Amino acid sequence: MHRNSPPEEALSKKPEEWQEFNRQYLAAALGPVRERLRGHIDGRGPVEPAPPENQPEETALERLRQGFRLSAFERDVLLLSAGVELDSDLARLCGEALGKGETAFPTFSLALALFPNAHWSALSPASPLRYWKLIRLESGRSLTRSPLQIDERILHYLTGVTYLDERLADLVSPVLGAVDLVASHREHARRIVGLWAQARTSGVVPLIQLVGADLLMKRSIAVAACRATRLNVMVAGANALGEHAQDLGAVVRLWERESTLNGYALLLEADDAGREEPGHTVTVRRLLEQTRGPLLYSTRERQQPVQRLTVTIDVDKPTLGEQRDLWNRALSGMLPDHEAQSEMLVAQFNLSPHTLLAAATEAAGRLSAPDETGPALVVWESCRNQVRPRLDDLALRIEPAAGWEDLVLPEAQMDTLREMSAHVRQRTHVYLYWGFASKGRRGLGISALFSGTSGTGKTTAAEVIARDLHLDLYRVDLSSVVSKYIGETEKNLRRIFDAAEEGGVLLLFDEADALFGKRSEVKDSHDRYANIEVSYLLQRMEAYRGLAILTTNQKSALDTAFLRRLRFIVHFPFPDAAQRAEIWRRIFPAATPRQGLDLEKLSRLNVSGGNIRNIALNAAFLAADAGEAVQMKHILRAARTEYGKLEKTLTDAETEGWVGRES
Repeated sequence: MHRNSPPEEALSKKPEEWQEFNRQYLAAALGPVRERLRGHIDGRGPVEPAPPENQPEETALERLRQGFRLSAFERDVLLLSAGVELDSDLARLCGEALGKGETAFPTFSLALALFPNAHWSALSPASPLRYWKLIRLESGRSLTRSPLQIDERILHYLTGVTYLDERLADLVSPVLGAVDLVASHREHARRIVGLWAQARTSGVVPLIQLVGADLLMKRSIAVAACRATRLNVMVAGANALGEHAQDLGAVVRLWERESTLNGYALLLEADDAGREEPGHTVTVRRLLEQTRGPLLYSTRERQQPVQRLTVTIDVDKPTLGEQRDLWNRALSGMLPDHEAQSEMLVAQFNLSPHTLLAAATEAAGRLSAPDETGPALVVWESCRNQVRPRLDDLALRIEPAAGWEDLVLPEAQMDTLREMSAHVRQRTHVYLYWGFASKGRRGLGISALFSGTSGTGKTTAAEVIARDLHLDLYRVDLSSVVSKYIGETEKNLRRIFDAAEEGGVLLLFDEADALFGKRSEVKDSHDRYANIEVSYLLQRMEAYRGLAILTTNQKSALDTAFLRRLRFIVHFPFPDAAQRAEIWRRIFPAATPRQGLDLEKLSRLNVSGGNIRNIALNAAFLAADAGEAVQMKHILRAARTEYGKLEKTLTDAETEGWVGRES
């Protein structure tokens, strides 16, 4: 494995001490070159000056010689090219040696005459001097007579000035956001260090593929591995490579030169690339196959292998025990019962170390000021804030406002909803501590189907459960998720579940019929991919650690094989007269003035709970505008408006006996 990090002796020197040491050595190394030039001009023949007294291993010149495997002759050619830039006397001597009588750049022919152990192969395009572009030749000139100019980046490096080549500035950057590793992640870093150590012996540097949904965890592992190997890690985005497709070979060569100079490893991140891009575009594949140095490849999912030895490491969130330990340390000075709180947090949230630290920091900030919220709830809410997914284009976050008292359903349905809440609350206890997870991972996700006509309370029930569990509720309109383009629906679903996974939010998939209708007989490729989309969602639901709820108006349209894989199925019936009366009793807030409302008569309105809410709200506005309390006449006018929306006729039977009924 080629690398050029400084040895232990150099690490012991202070930067300013090393700069002076390097300057002195470079000046001393140019002395013999100057003597050879004078001997050549005077006709004295080859001169054998004494080598510099300083030990060269720590110097930029020697690191460069070792990193690019320069021969003694190639090293001298490079020194000669650098000398004319750094010492005007050397430039003058070169001019005299070439018979120009003025300052001049050296040539290969002059170098061949000056230095011992000269060899013609140093002039070939495959030689280190030309392959790595350490020197430049003037095009259109004779090979041996072309002026030799040292590359500016190499000249600065020899003088001890370290920076990233500006031609790479728009492609790579330092890695930010690394954090201390938990034990399971330290093991990943140690594995990478071992693979690179083996590569120094075998000469074959493997591609390290880091697979996982959390980018910062993978960055932290990469940083830890590079620090242990005294490498500096730089990051590049796979999407940015598209701009360099035409000159990728030159970019790769430039990067490897920079990697050799500064001891860099490259972390190529394809986490945000499109589904068809990572590992499949020619540009990314070429970079993965052509880069010979230390290379780490970050992806969300395993990619197809390239023509290079590849080792894949799956980077998962810290184990529950590791998260518990992190929480205990973070909360030990914050909450008196921090161990019990840590258990509750681990049961609900699956956090990376940096997200956990951010949540604890936010909670500490809130608790430092007077707050009526209890400390435990402050920590819980801080976790929710940190893991709240960014799904604005695919989902709508609903702030749960309804409680159990707002639901009017038969007792059987109410019991099922409470069971669902208990399953979410106790899943870690049952799965892990009671051992059910050891019996198999399949079916551990908590999923449910809410069926019923519009307005029967499906969304309200989801709100109630989310509020009961202190969780975020996201409503996903499946009609906006399903795409006619093959693979796009799965991509959208993956984004939703990946974003929701960290905090176990409650996902409410509205209009499930859009995707989960009876799977069709496969007649063409679109039928086949539609079935794949359904299967993909079923797999994600079964593995999702939160609660996923599907809603439908037509349960009979759903595939029975799909229904078998749901844990709960709740039918929301159209409310009967008694249930409608109860809804009317609860629908108005306590602060709403009411006068003469007859619940028995109101219950005759043959509409669902959602329509009752619309009628009540509209009636409240009518009453407020008239400066009156809500009365039957206001509800009658609002009911007519609502029935008009539904394209229904408000019958006499429904309004019989209403005092003051309008004509």
